[in-house]
Amino acid sequence: MTYLPDVVLEPIVRMALAEDLGRAGDVTTLATVDPDLEVQWVVRARSAGVLAGLDAASLTLRLIDPTATLTPRLPEGAVLAAGDVIATLNGRAQSLLMAERVMLNFLGPLSGIASLTARYVEAVKGTSAKITCTRKTTPGLRALQKKAVRLGGGSNHRFGLDDAILIKDNHVAAAGGIVAALTRAKAYGGHLLPIEVEVDSLKQLEEALPFSPTCIMLDNFSLADLKTAVARVAGAVTLEASGGVNLSTVADIAATGVGYISVGALTHSAPCLDLGLDEA
Repeated sequence: MTYLPDVVLEPIVRMALAEDLGRAGDVTTLATVDPDLEVQWVVRARSAGVLAGLDAASLTLRLIDPTATLTPRLPEGAVLAAGDVIATLNGRAQSLLMAERVMLNFLGPLSGIASLTARYVEAVKGTSAKITCTRKTTPGLRALQKKAVRLGGGSNHRFGLDDAILIKDNHVAAAGGIVAALTRAKAYGGHLLPIEVEVDSLKQLEEALPFSPTCIMLDNFSLADLKTAVARVAGAVTLEASGGVNLSTVADIAATGVGYISVGALTHSAPCLDLGLDEA
């Protein structure tokens, strides 16, 4: 998922613009800037990272003023160095100023997600593990944030509650155990609906294996238990590690042989990449 059509983007961008412009529009710009002034400005990286959010930024400007243009100088997913020019903007100064903050509010945080993802991907380089995001996203921005993860080299977990059965610990408790939960899930799901189950012990892993779920999530396993689980499963089921994952631990987790490592921090804790709008 590295492309989002306007039908997905536009409601998100319109909501952001409506929030910022309020009832009267940008009164500061309207009060101080000549409406006929034409300018050329650039979006510039002020720190290193990975670019994401250009599509949302471009649509932001287009909705403010269809005559204004944002011309990318680098593609999404590009590795940025401080000082790199990301895009050139041409149009009325009023239009660019009205769009500036919303454009940067998309570009900075989304590029931050892509940049943090790239650091995790680099940390597990040389292993078979893939870094994946979670549903711990900002409400309304999931599609954009998951796209940013892909641009950073990561993979996407499920997008919502409707595209896979994921049996977590509370589901297990409510259902009466791993066996009961998986028995119900197998009876409910069709042949095209994936089933993942979270286990928190090797005992629960043994209970889950006879059901051949699509994936088993090993939650907060020690490194020793992760290795034991990988050896026990021997490739019969996809294994995902979760819990206690950070840039200091992810390489050791990947070295155990798990197929996926889910990292909530990619979307809920990525620092915003420093970008700015400058004169050309």
